[in-house]
Amino acid sequence: MSTPHDQLAFNRSIIEEFRSGNGQVKNDMLKDVPLVLLTTTGARTGRSRTTPLGFLTDGPGRIVLWASAMAAPSHPAWYHNLVANPHVTIELRTDAGVLKTFQGVATTAQGAERERLFAVLQAANPGVADHQTRTEREIPLVIVEYTD
Repeated sequence: MSTPHDQLAFNRSIIEEFRSGNGQVKNDMLKDVPLVLLTTTGARTGRSRTTPLGFLTDGPGRIVLWASAMAAPSHPAWYHNLVANPHVTIELRTDAGVLKTFQGVATTAQGAERERLFAVLQAANPGVADHQTRTEREIPLVIVEYTD
């Protein structure tokens, strides 16, 4: 999968399509990927930042995000933001097919929990899990716990 030339414009179009499409997108690259919109507070600016991300569920009220940035050598901005302020907003399509917004708290998985979640990610999406072999940094796996 290649990275779009203008990532910010691409993300804006996906966010717009996600919201107008009740949590679904038709983009060929992402149409079959479970997506969530993650809104963080900028670590430096204090402004809201929304990013479309793939996710895994890990039980009720719990999703897992991976801070791969396509195996970039540094963590993505959204990860730095939630480390600085772990209170986040997520938008996702529920099992009932409804787009809902939730408040959540994000933590970075460590130790045995990270290993377990990475194995789940590897089984669900080997291509994404392979990003770990293409970078020297440990790609953070982020758990977001949320409530209605």
